Amino acid sequence: MSFNELYEKELAFQADRRRATVEFIRIISDLWYDDTVELILFRNQLLDRNVSELLNLVEYASDFVEKPISIFDAVEIAKEIKNHKLPPSKIDIGKLVYEFQLENNEHSIPKFVELKLKDAKNSSEIEAKDVVLYGFGRIGRLLARELMARTGKGNLMRLRAIVTRGEISESVLEKRASLLRNDSIHGDFHGTVRVDIDKKALIINGTTVHMISANTPEEINYTSYGISDALVIDNTGAFRDEEALGRHLKAKGIAKVLLTAPGKGVPNIVYGVNHANYDPNKVNIFSAASCTTNAITPVLKVIEDNFGVINGHLETIHAYTNDQNLVDNFHKKYRRGRAAALNMVITETGAGSAVSKALPSFEGKLTSNAIRVPVPNGSLAILNLRLENAASKETINTTLKKYCLEGNLVEQIRYSFSNELVSSDIVGTSAPAIFDSNATISNNDGKNVVLYVWYDNEYGYTHQVIRLARYISQVRRFAYY
Repeated sequence: MSFNELYEKELAFQADRRRATVEFIRIISDLWYDDTVELILFRNQLLDRNVSELLNLVEYASDFVEKPISIFDAVEIAKEIKNHKLPPSKIDIGKLVYEFQLENNEHSIPKFVELKLKDAKNSSEIEAKDVVLYGFGRIGRLLARELMARTGKGNLMRLRAIVTRGEISESVLEKRASLLRNDSIHGDFHGTVRVDIDKKALIINGTTVHMISANTPEEINYTSYGISDALVIDNTGAFRDEEALGRHLKAKGIAKVLLTAPGKGVPNIVYGVNHANYDPNKVNIFSAASCTTNAITPVLKVIEDNFGVINGHLETIHAYTNDQNLVDNFHKKYRRGRAAALNMVITETGAGSAVSKALPSFEGKLTSNAIRVPVPNGSLAILNLRLENAASKETINTTLKKYCLEGNLVEQIRYSFSNELVSSDIVGTSAPAIFDSNATISNNDGKNVVLYVWYDNEYGYTHQVIRLARYISQVRRFAYY
C-alpha cells in the first residue's frame, strides 16, 4: 500500500470514528434528558462534550486499561442501554466496553447489557430534592453551574434558590448573572442565564432560581417560594459549628444542612471514604471537609489499607484564594497579607489532622503545612510517608491504579500517566485527587515513600460536595462503575 493509499485509509477511518462519536453524543443526551441515565467514561463526564473531547477521553480510557476502547462498541452498548428503559442511573460505559472486550464476545451485546445491569430493576424510587445555596462565591457558583447543567428531567436535585446579603436590585442581579455566565478559570457556562427583576430571580436554562436577601438564616421562609424539605448548602464559611449551622434548620422549608468547609461538632465527610458511617435519616448537619482533605484522604486510605502508615508529613502547594490580599496590606494571619499573585506564602493547613475525622487510624500520624503559590487554581499535595510494609514505586502505582478501576474510590482518584502533567492540566477534573504515577518515589528499603496528588481545589471539590449532597438527599441513583 502506497503512502497516499494509507493516508486515504486513515482519513476514512477518522471520518467513521467521528460520525460514530456524533451518534454517541446524541444517545448520551437522549439517555439523560429522556431517562435520567448518565453515561460516564472512567469517571469522566460526557454531557456537553464535543467530538474531539470525547475521542480524547476514549484515548485516555485505552491507556488506562491498556486495551483499545472502541467508540463503535460504545455506541452499540449505549443503544442497548437506551432500549432497556432503566431507572435513574449512572453508568460507566468505558468499564462496560472494557468488560465486553474481555469476555471476547461470549454474549451478544443485548445479553451482555442485560446481565451487567440486571440489578437496576431493584433500585428504589427516587424523590426529587429541593436545594438552596447559601452564599454565591467561588464554590457556590460552581455548584450552581453543575446543579443546573445536570437538572435533566428534574427528578434528582433541584436548585430552587440562592441566598446572599444586601439588596436584590436589577444591577446586582445582572452582576450575579455575569459572574455565573463567565469565569476566568473555568470558562463560560454551557447554558443560558438571564435576569427577571419582577421575580427577583435568575432564569437559568429556562428555570427560575430565586435570589433571596437575608442577614440571618432563620429569618427566611422558604415555603413562600414553594420550597420544602430542602437541603441548604452553606458555602459562606460564616457558620462552622453545630450550633451556628443549626440556625438553618429553624427556617421554614429546610430539612438538612451541608457545609462546604471543615465543621466543628458535625460529621466531616470525605465522600467515598466515610459517608456510609452516617445515616442521613438520623443526621441533619454535615460537613464536606476541605478541598485538600478530599484530595489526600482517598489516597491515604489506599496506602493505609494495603501497606500501613506509621507517620508522615503533608505539604500542600495550594493556589491562592480570596482570603489572601491582592496587594500587600494588613491581614490578621501571618504572611497572607502579602500580594498573592507575586509571592509564595507559607501558611498553615488543618488538612493533616482533619484526615483522622474520616480515617481515625491517622490520629496523630500526620504533620502538615501549606504554601500558597501564584496560580489562581490547581493545587498539589505532597505526601511523605513512612510505611509499615515496604512497597516499591511499581507496587504502589499498581495498587492505586486498581482502586481507580474498581471499588468505592473510583470517583475519587484519577490516575495520571503523563510525564508532562502541570497544574493547569488538572483544572476541570471532577475527581478530587489526581494521582501522579510518574512522580512516585520509594527509597531503597521501600519504607519511605513520597506521593504526589494534584487537585482542582475548586471544581474537584465541588463534585465531592455534589456527591455528598446526593447521599444526604437520598437521590443516589443505580450506579455501575
